[in-house]
Amino acid sequence: GHTGGTVDKLESIPGFKTSLTEEEFISQVKKIGVALIGQTGNLAPADKKLYALRDVTATVDSIPLIASSVMSKKLAAGAENIVLDVKYGSGAFMKTPEDAEKLAETMVKIGKANGRRVSALITDMDKPLGYAVGNSLEVMEAMRVLRGEEKGELYDICAALAGEMLALAKNLPHDEAVRAVKDSIDSGKAYEKMLEWISAQGGDCGCVIENRLPVGKCSRTVRAEADGYVSHINAEGIGISACVLGAGRINKSDTPDLSAGILMKKNTGDRVLAGDELAVLYSSDEEKLDSGEEKFRESVVISNERPREIPLIYKIIR
Repeated sequence: GHTGGTVDKLESIPGFKTSLTEEEFISQVKKIGVALIGQTGNLAPADKKLYALRDVTATVDSIPLIASSVMSKKLAAGAENIVLDVKYGSGAFMKTPEDAEKLAETMVKIGKANGRRVSALITDMDKPLGYAVGNSLEVMEAMRVLRGEEKGELYDICAALAGEMLALAKNLPHDEAVRAVKDSIDSGKAYEKMLEWISAQGGDCGCVIENRLPVGKCSRTVRAEADGYVSHINAEGIGISACVLGAGRINKSDTPDLSAGILMKKNTGDRVLAGDELAVLYSSDEEKLDSGEEKFRESVVISNERPREIPLIYKIIR
């Protein structure tokens, strides 16, 4: 919740509604092939009680309980094919690829035992994925990827995940399915489908097309204080910085500032000179910029040596 949830991000599109009835949801999927809604209180109700118990029994990080919590909702929703993106690193719940692999294997095993086709991609989240952190900022970055304006790690991971789903559903080789996904993006078909989907759920497509989503009226550029390489970006720290700026929830009842967030200008491994832009911070509240910058600077390490490159996808579990 550091930078808001998926529903928060989409609600930065004016008019977009994520509360559909079951009938509306099914009708929309039949009509245009896609819908995205928030979870209701009736989906896997036992999971909510178990989750509350885990909070007070120091079992939040128990792999069997994480796996059962995640998979109970996936199985209850009825999907025949399930693709999981299991993150590891400073911005993830699992800090090491080995722990992420244990969790992925457990979840895939549960899915297969229930007659589903399941695979899990174990992916790096030791640094922010892409350049935008927040709600409206992330939506606009997603638009740029779908329009083919931005290639990079976000494009690659999305193509790999969507390709894996296509491979499961159509029984295709993974590489062939990924090529089909990239063709869909490069041809503009994926962007057209997204506009159709946003319109179907009441969103203002004009705001999306013209990049008129809310961006914090207060901003600050953070610059490098020394020459060197960006050797580490603590993804969790960046998330907390965005939360301090207003993008997430410090308390469960908080309403995120959908216009707040961070636009990264440098990534891990980049060469920087003193004075170079590292990021631009956005908020609706000028007073939050100081604490946001302080947390941001704590989360970015500049050193004399270029760090070793970490593969984006560690492993695929099938």
